[in-house]
Amino acid sequence: MLDVCLLGTSGMMPLPGRWLTACMTRYNGSSLLIDCGEGTQIAIKEKGWSFHPIDIICFTHYHADHISGLPGLLLTIGNSDRTEPITLIGPKGLSKVVAALRTIAPELPYELKFIELSAPEEKVQIKGYQITAFKVQHAVPCYGYTIDIPRIGKFDVTRAMSQNIPQRAWNKLQHGNTVEMDGVVYTPDMVMGAPRKGIRMTYCTDTRPVPSIAEHAEGADLFICEGMYGEKGKEAKAKEYKHMTFKEAAQIAKQANVREMWLTHFSPSLVRPIDYIDSIRKIYANASLGSDGRTAELLFEDEE
Repeated sequence: MLDVCLLGTSGMMPLPGRWLTACMTRYNGSSLLIDCGEGTQIAIKEKGWSFHPIDIICFTHYHADHISGLPGLLLTIGNSDRTEPITLIGPKGLSKVVAALRTIAPELPYELKFIELSAPEEKVQIKGYQITAFKVQHAVPCYGYTIDIPRIGKFDVTRAMSQNIPQRAWNKLQHGNTVEMDGVVYTPDMVMGAPRKGIRMTYCTDTRPVPSIAEHAEGADLFICEGMYGEKGKEAKAKEYKHMTFKEAAQIAKQANVREMWLTHFSPSLVRPIDYIDSIRKIYANASLGSDGRTAELLFEDEE
């Protein structure tokens, strides 16, 4: 199971009822954060989730509404008695940006590790998360993120017994380890079925529609996508500032055949996004509005 919480849904500036951009996931005791706008700490506290297990922080890009909450969050995590390293992932220049922000957060009781992105697509495996970062199109270098939780195949007891594999080797084989016993080598493929469908969540904001988004969101259980503008007549502004409209996001969701889409990163001028959702559902039926604190539990197929 992957828990997903959309902590903040506002673009450009925080508003009453809308914190700035941030999304948090929890899996197997480890938390991952995407973006950290102003107010992210409060949003986490309001949700009742913990700061201490945050192992990974990914950044789409370095505009203030996506990273200005970082110094305070790092200090708060330090005050939670954390000593384990935290991995930060983001476009090239990340270490320099964070170093500047840490002028007001110079002393931390844990190490920061940096992964700087430059290729069109980069993959990182950490704490059970398979993270794929993919370039999108904004006014500055910007990435979307797909989070996959893979699932191994089932252990086949009949095959194990028919090959006289000792039971004391079963557990190690089930966890992907090769075992040698009494001069015989046993490998996981001897007893494991094909990998089963895992869980996929894709998060993308501050971009024009580009092919890489649908490619990496393909079949996602949850697609969180920016909808900066819902009103008609905003298409030219979206193109000028390299953002997306509700309609464009819905078209991507349909193309990628995702299970569900939440819209986020609303313009401060978009006072009532609910007024525009019905027309968008004519393009992609399972579209809905994100809201601060909205949570989903994404389950493996046989848990649903």
